[in-house]
Amino acid sequence: MKKTDLLIGFIIGILASFFGMFLYITLAMHTDFLAGIQSMKNEGQLGKIVTLGSIMDLIAFGVLLKMNKELMARGVVLAVIALTIVTLFL
Repeated sequence: MKKTDLLIGFIIGILASFFGMFLYITLAMHTDFLAGIQSMKNEGQLGKIVTLGSIMDLIAFGVLLKMNKELMARGVVLAVIALTIVTLFL
């Protein structure tokens, strides 16, 4: 049961980050999601978009801690670490 909670938290973290990226690109930049990702990658600004998307991970982390789901919250932190490592190599 512990490994599944960690995996669920990891998936929640990845989805929350992509949702945050989607919200920023569509609402702040007023462009299509894929076109916004491509333009930011060409400009070398993709790491900043991922960082802004990770704000949603902070919210998910707080909600999971309030619900006493510590292992799922660890999964969210693991997702942030994985996104950071992937962003470093892009």
